[in-house]
This record gives sequence, structure tokens and C-alpha cells, in this order.
Amino acid sequence: MKTHFLALLFSLFVSSAFAQVTVRDPWVRATVPAQKATGAFMQVISLQDARLVEVRSPLADVVEIHEMKMENDVMRMRAVPGIDLPAGQRVDLKSGGYHIMLIDIKRQVKEGETVPLTLVVEGKDKQRQTLELNVPARALTNVPDHSSHSKP
Repeated sequence: MKTHFLALLFSLFVSSAFAQVTVRDPWVRATVPAQKATGAFMQVISLQDARLVEVRSPLADVVEIHEMKMENDVMRMRAVPGIDLPAGQRVDLKSGGYHIMLIDIKRQVKEGETVPLTLVVEGKDKQRQTLELNVPARALTNVPDHSSHSKP
């Protein structure tokens, strides 16, 4: 009996240790038939300092975390090794900033369907947590306004 209680207590601790990252309003941009890449966008909040280090999807041969920023009056997009997730702060993955690129996609993404994504988050202790998401595809023209969203 004592062993079962300790196992239950340990599993609750592990569950709570890994339930520290939440994702709000995830979406993937729909594509036209021959398009080979698209973006995924969302808001990520971690209760403790962490880092988004990897994203995977069976839809794409390559999935990268990207950053867009101005350099010498030119907007540049590049892959980055990860994104810091400061404790308690919302990090927006959006057009024109950090976002996820799905490259060499295997088929057209149609509005209304869902795309599986796996986020890999690493804590300060180097332990990794995966979050499995089924992300809805939105219209090519979708540009959400997050300005009215409050920070946690």
C-alpha cells in the first residue's frame, strides 16, 4: 500500500513538473496546391524559465523555429536554435517575429483541417517536455490581432 501511495505521489509530482507550458490560439496558415512551405503561429507561456528547442510535424520534412527582424533596413528571416520562454511571460509566435516554418510540406493545407505539431521545451534543468498539438489551419489571409490579449 505504501509503495502504491509513493508511486502515485511521484507520478503527481512528475505530472505537475511537466505541466508548466501552455499554448494559446495556435494556428497554421493554409496553403495553395503547389506551395511547399507554411507557417505556424501561437502564444506560449511557461510557468518557469524554459526554452522552445524543437518543433516536429509529420506534415513537413523540415520544421524550423524562425525569427524575422530588420537588419540594415531589410527584413530578414532565419532559423534560430530556440526561443527563450521567460517564466510567466507570454511569448508570441507570429508573422513578422518568431514563428514556426513547415518546409517541404507533403500536401496542401486546407482551411479548417488540423495539423499535428509537437513542441519540445527544455527547462533550466535540461529536462525536456513535449506538447502534442492538433493545430487548426486558417485562411491564407488570416492576420489575427493579439493586441487586445492581456499578458498573464
